[in-house]
Amino acid sequence: MAKILALDTSTDACSVALYLDGEVKEDFRVIPRQHTQQLLPMVQAILADAELAIADLDAIAFGRGPGSFAGIRIATGVAQGLAFAAELPLVPVSTLAAIALQQHQQGHERVIAALDARMDEVYWGAFRLDAGLPVLVDQERVDAPANVALPDEHVWHAAGSGWRYLEDMSAAIQSAVNEPDVECYPRAGSMASLAAAAFEKGDMVAPEDALPVYLRDEVAWKKKDQQ
Repeated sequence: MAKILALDTSTDACSVALYLDGEVKEDFRVIPRQHTQQLLPMVQAILADAELAIADLDAIAFGRGPGSFAGIRIATGVAQGLAFAAELPLVPVSTLAAIALQQHQQGHERVIAALDARMDEVYWGAFRLDAGLPVLVDQERVDAPANVALPDEHVWHAAGSGWRYLEDMSAAIQSAVNEPDVECYPRAGSMASLAAAAFEKGDMVAPEDALPVYLRDEVAWKKKDQQ
């Protein structure tokens, strides 16, 4: 089986995980503004515990966003540096999909994952469970809370820090969502599992082609192009 290292620094949490022999080992810490200092030591520790070197891996996964601009750049840069040095492919993983997978594992088949995007906006995406994995419905978005919408009439579970804006969302959302899991962070452990599935399908990129996904930047450029 594939040996995959996963990294995430997209929120106040910093996490690393190792997918090995079908099992996931993870180091997860909520350490705001300490990602730069802690990420590499965490990587070194989890590899040392498994008696592995970077060169022993098959791929490296990272949280490609959306999330904190600075945080996403940290994970992307570290993953690229490690991959270049060991000539490994990278697997970019959606932070929202990572949240959705955690909720799927708790028994929720349909999940709307949302992260606080600051500036009174949220990053969000709806995911349904298919063959044990989250599948994105439509696309990931950045919106004002009032614009978050239910994809259909099914029951949807809500998770992620963006749901702290629930009171600013539509009446339809407020009536449909009950006790969202606002403390659910993207985690490297979930990303490692998603990356393993992607690796098996050959969904990897070269280090130089691995890009963060900001969403807000993409929306800004689209609006500019439409002017």
